[in-house]
Amino acid sequence: MNYETIRFSIHHDIATIKMNRPEVMNALNSQMRAEITHAFQTASDEARVAVLTGQGKAFCSGQDLGDGGSAANLDLERTLRDEYVPMLNAIYNCAVPTISAVNGPAAGAGANLALAADVVIASDSAYFVQAFAKIGLIPDAGGTHFLPRQIGMAKAMGASLFADKVSAQQASDWGMIWEAVADDAFKDHWYARALHLAKGPTQTFGNVKKALKATYDNTLEEQLALEAKLQGDCGRTRDFREGVVSFLEKRAPDFQGR
Repeated sequence: MNYETIRFSIHHDIATIKMNRPEVMNALNSQMRAEITHAFQTASDEARVAVLTGQGKAFCSGQDLGDGGSAANLDLERTLRDEYVPMLNAIYNCAVPTISAVNGPAAGAGANLALAADVVIASDSAYFVQAFAKIGLIPDAGGTHFLPRQIGMAKAMGASLFADKVSAQQASDWGMIWEAVADDAFKDHWYARALHLAKGPTQTFGNVKKALKATYDNTLEEQLALEAKLQGDCGRTRDFREGVVSFLEKRAPDFQGR
């Protein structure tokens, strides 16, 4: 695919997907959704970690309400079903760890796009806002799934009804994101985090994702059985053997990943 609305690169096994419509705060149009979907599918096969971030001052301002002519012409159900669902699944089900590096405002669908990643790292000046109620809509792009699980029903309901801005630090304190980082250290910090994952045991990371994401649907017995199976799979990998040997030899492990 020839990318026109994003920048995509893979260096040191890190796939970087940068939304690149800064003139509209990286608002999501149909083409961008297709390109993000394709980029994450490629990263799943060719990288060991994938990072989503934004070009310019914003992470993503959400749906481009001018896409397709006018807001009145938007078929929201079709757009969510045919364009958002594949994109969110490509991120959420990516075979490798995913990071949202939230460099600035993340609003509406842009906020929930960020939350689809495994780990969210935000700059101190960034914020999240469930802006939907301001234009007569409900949270979408997975917001009604992610928010109650991450911050509880009370805060999810308040954030959705009042559409208040949630600062990066507040989001971190609530458990909505992993961490908030000072603006001047932000880029170096998320890259170091990504590099750490890229050098890690990627099959293990994939199994961590499977186990944690299954827990909401499983009973304790089912979850314990899944843990046993996935741990058995990890125990048969070269990376497990390398991890044990390197621990005993008191050196850094050389994980090969998938």
